[in-house]
Amino acid sequence: MKAVLPALARPLIEAQLPDGLDLHWFTNHAEAAAMVADADIAWVDMKRPDWTGAAAAQGARLKWLFTVYAGIDAFDVPLLRQRGTVLTNGVGIATVPVAEYAVLGMLAAAKRFDQVVRMADRQEWTTTAPGTVELFDSRALIVGHGTIGQLIGQRLRAFGVDVTGVTRSGRDGTLNPDQWRARIGEFDWLILAAPSTAQTAAMIGAAELAAMKPGAWLINMARGDMVDQDALIAALATGRIGGAFLDVTDPEPLPPGHPLWTAPNVIHSMHLSGRSTQRMFARATALFVENCNAFMAGRPMRNVVDLDAGY
Repeated sequence: MKAVLPALARPLIEAQLPDGLDLHWFTNHAEAAAMVADADIAWVDMKRPDWTGAAAAQGARLKWLFTVYAGIDAFDVPLLRQRGTVLTNGVGIATVPVAEYAVLGMLAAAKRFDQVVRMADRQEWTTTAPGTVELFDSRALIVGHGTIGQLIGQRLRAFGVDVTGVTRSGRDGTLNPDQWRARIGEFDWLILAAPSTAQTAAMIGAAELAAMKPGAWLINMARGDMVDQDALIAALATGRIGGAFLDVTDPEPLPPGHPLWTAPNVIHSMHLSGRSTQRMFARATALFVENCNAFMAGRPMRNVVDLDAGY
């Protein structure tokens, strides 16, 4: 059974892989695209998502495709479904750093630490704190109460934040998709941590932003396409909301001169949350080895994506 894998992972996984694999290690996107054409198993994640998606699309015989990413935006999902390819994703690999980044963003927004840093860069001493909001006794709505959303909630509760989650089913005291919009004005923080699907596109638009509590902040840890960017820029320009901490934007990378760069009260973190760890690759390789052994033995694998649901 032919497996196409990144050469960077070879020292970490080769000795742990099961028998019966014909291993091929790629070093660049051209090699990956060529090797995967007749492969049964592939892990073709690369620095550029378009390279990853293009390489995966060449795998006409793929039985199992592995990715370290939680989102599956890079892949032609209808094509995978048509081919019967099983896709497993990287949910759990970057949950801790993403959750930590969400809290970092909220603290930076509450204390306006972005302004503090700029003052220090200017060697400007101030005795007036630019941010005086406390997380304590504030309320947060987390849209997407899966693995990452739950970790964000756990960390925020330690700060005394009242946390409400949103799930598709409304399980365990969370709100369902038909309930949260009517209550959006109750919260100081609107946190996006849901998977990107056709149903979540532009889910935060002019109506939702207008309904937010005055002074509330939008924290987007999910995908940029979940927010109507023009509506967000307008809400920021008029001061309708307090601000936005954006780990993600649409498009990415955000091009120079884009108005979102200079919109008032925006803190950008350039999709670095999941990369802010030294453990991601070790977790990824461990997950691949576990799933590879399960696949070859005919056992259930972890993180199998529902291609119809999109996550």
